[in-house]
Amino acid sequence: MRNILLTLSYDGTDFCGWQRQDKSDGGKPVRTVQGEIESALEKIHKTHIALTGSGRTDSGVHAFRQAANFFSPIDSIPVERYVPAINAFLPPDIRIVASKEVGEDFSSRFSATSRTYRYFIHTKNPFASQMRYVWPIHHEPNLQVLNEMASHLRGELDCAAFAAAGDQSLSTCRYIEGARFFRDEKDSDVIVFEICANAFLWKMVRSLTGSLIFFEKSGKDAAYFKEVLESKDRSKAGPTAPPTGLFLYDVSFEGERRHV
Repeated sequence: MRNILLTLSYDGTDFCGWQRQDKSDGGKPVRTVQGEIESALEKIHKTHIALTGSGRTDSGVHAFRQAANFFSPIDSIPVERYVPAINAFLPPDIRIVASKEVGEDFSSRFSATSRTYRYFIHTKNPFASQMRYVWPIHHEPNLQVLNEMASHLRGELDCAAFAAAGDQSLSTCRYIEGARFFRDEKDSDVIVFEICANAFLWKMVRSLTGSLIFFEKSGKDAAYFKEVLESKDRSKAGPTAPPTGLFLYDVSFEGERRHV
């Protein structure tokens, strides 16, 4: 069987996250990104095909470039034809953008070396078309202060202070390659928080984003943020940002995979 790697994007607004769920909500099936794609794959292959994603995004979180792979028993379909074939059975809020064949040992989850998230924050009054994809804060934060705080997000760190209650990870340590705030080149009213790591705890990026914005607005500095990070105490962190502005921006399979 061929191992097919897909690159895909989705608008997560109307999904209950990435992961397939067998339960129903009030008698209605729970809509997930993985479930929709597996349904499309089943129509093509006439049998259930399991899809493995590089990570699980939560309800309402989007993906600019997610990665997922599956094993296909069909040899007759040219690999590039999986893009239009799968898209033909998908709703418009999921799009497959690329497909290629990879080795049989490849796993979108375990072969990934890093994941990059971007959180989009609108400082003023967004247009209606932006509301699904930004967090309006109606405040112009000091980017220098935010980046001084974000500079502490580098290297092997215990991120327990920014883990959501109920996170079932065996370890709260993650290796963070870097984090930064910058202004969007296309819209000066939008600032972007970007963070890249080997993996993330449940709701960690949203917790970090909400905390950093809250601390800056409250007049806190980088030393204070460092104290909160090192405390490993979730009660010292700020509020969790909403899912609307969060995008899984990229997944890399290059370089060293850090097992932290």
